[in-house]
Amino acid sequence: MIRSVAAFSAAAFLCFSSFAQKGYWQQKVKYTMDIDMNVQTNRFTGKQKLEYWNNSPDTLKKVFYHLFWNAFQPGSMMDERSRRQGTFMSDRVDWDARVKDRIQKLAPDEVGYQKVKSLKMNGVPQKFEELETILMVPLGKAILPGQKVIFDMEFEAQVPLQIRRSGRDNPTTKVRYSMSQWYPRICAYDKEGWHPVPYVAREFYGPFGTFNVNINIDKNYMLGGTGYLTNASQVGYGYEAAGIKVNPPAGEKLTWKFTADNVHDFMWAADTAFIHKKKQIADGITLHLLYKLAGKAPEEWEAILTKAEKAYPFMKKHFGPYPYKQYSFITGGDGGMEYPMATLLAGPGAWLHEWFHSWYQGVLATNESKYPWMDEGFTTYAEQRTDAWLKDDSVSFAQADSYKSYYELVRSGLEEPLSTPADYFNTNYAYSAASYNKGAVFIEQLGYIVGAQTRDEILLAYDAKWKFRHPDADDFIRLSENISNMKLDWYKAFWINSTKTIDYGIDSIWEQNGKTQIRLRNAGLMPMPIDLVITREDGSKEMYYIPLDLMYGSKPAESSMPRRVQPVWRWTSPTYTLPVELKKEEIAAVEIDPSHRMADINRHNNKLSF
Repeated sequence: MIRSVAAFSAAAFLCFSSFAQKGYWQQKVKYTMDIDMNVQTNRFTGKQKLEYWNNSPDTLKKVFYHLFWNAFQPGSMMDERSRRQGTFMSDRVDWDARVKDRIQKLAPDEVGYQKVKSLKMNGVPQKFEELETILMVPLGKAILPGQKVIFDMEFEAQVPLQIRRSGRDNPTTKVRYSMSQWYPRICAYDKEGWHPVPYVAREFYGPFGTFNVNINIDKNYMLGGTGYLTNASQVGYGYEAAGIKVNPPAGEKLTWKFTADNVHDFMWAADTAFIHKKKQIADGITLHLLYKLAGKAPEEWEAILTKAEKAYPFMKKHFGPYPYKQYSFITGGDGGMEYPMATLLAGPGAWLHEWFHSWYQGVLATNESKYPWMDEGFTTYAEQRTDAWLKDDSVSFAQADSYKSYYELVRSGLEEPLSTPADYFNTNYAYSAASYNKGAVFIEQLGYIVGAQTRDEILLAYDAKWKFRHPDADDFIRLSENISNMKLDWYKAFWINSTKTIDYGIDSIWEQNGKTQIRLRNAGLMPMPIDLVITREDGSKEMYYIPLDLMYGSKPAESSMPRRVQPVWRWTSPTYTLPVELKKEEIAAVEIDPSHRMADINRHNNKLSF
């Protein structure tokens, strides 16, 4: 196991070096943390050594840390925002049911906090200012481009009562500790500068690096989470190799030693009654399951491992390989929440969605705060497609629910552009429907534009090229253009940066000089290429494909149906007349987009039958 991790680290370093030579850069971190947990007071003390490589071309005069748990205090920004969501809409309650006004009611021993006691850079004490969930550090000496520095920190924290994602004593899952966002975490710095995003509601972003974490806790607690356990023979609890005798140290506490390389965060969970199961699957990956019943039968939880083993070859084939040698499904949190190499699950139903986050949040690691749809939307698409395959459901449209949700969002009048940062959506409803479902439609509809097979090639190439590199929307569009050999910037401009909608229809049909003339109308504000299928009276079908001028190309045929490629439809033209070498009486039906992959908000005018 250790050799595998080392080989992976070397490959990642070589990969990074080649990127740097081409002008690409990203910051690198290495955390070493020693944590001493007091399960009676729900507090812990920590020592953190952070090695920080400034690979940017910039001189850094400040650094910033996240102090996430300070959000779980009455009057915090998260508290204010949540209470506002429950009061400002008349037709629906918009607040997160898990949060509501609960933060305001927390007692002193139930709040969360992270307090930095001291901070040094290269041995020199630094001044710092706590701004609720952000620690601002004006450096005594700037960090130069290419320079590595070492920050030494002492901190203490109190685990909040479980409210959102992390915390203790969840009444639903009965899990004692869900330890996410639990340590002072350096903020991300990239080509756009620092990202000291306050913890108001959702989404995270951080630099890749190495984590060595030692957690000292009462020895009757079982732990699981990010990383590989390096002292399994001392810990036991099912982590030890077959045939190895466990030799726990003397005393009331046990130190769990974890290491993880090329990850951007570290989560752990602990409970005295976890049931631990594990299974090795393809590519030498070990799946761990730590569960408590929480109202579910054991077989419901343990089915996760069986389903995951079956699903992984399909996931790998269509979305790329899982790059680590371990993944853990752990009961905890408040629903389902993803972290590198592990997830917290309140119930077994969300296992596939959360595991797919390993690809889009864990490995590709786009800035979720800015591009939530690139994580949640891509993950939802992959989940729906894989779930349909697991169920051998070749009839239904895998993304039907996402399209339905998008149409409902449009009708609600609450839609905001997908380019809206996660915390800036006015409603939780609009955020969820857009990021998850309109984001999933983005991928399925991309298949309509460039062809499903080409779209699949794009997704595999995206994983191969951009893993561990924090891609943004332009990176994905540019790669898609290279593979499809057509321009797609218009698709991003309309679908991501606006709320313009698609509405194509059949305007009229008439016969002229022995030919049928079909006039199509664009009644929407978003242009698209058109698949139009004509069904003859004898039942035969033929596709008439009309590319959009902005594409500067056309998709290949997607099936064996005869296809006629037509001149482009200019995006400024409201109508398009298609001449067909058929008499009108020979035509039984005409339909725009019979695949229903184009997210047309009004399909009533898409088909005419005679």
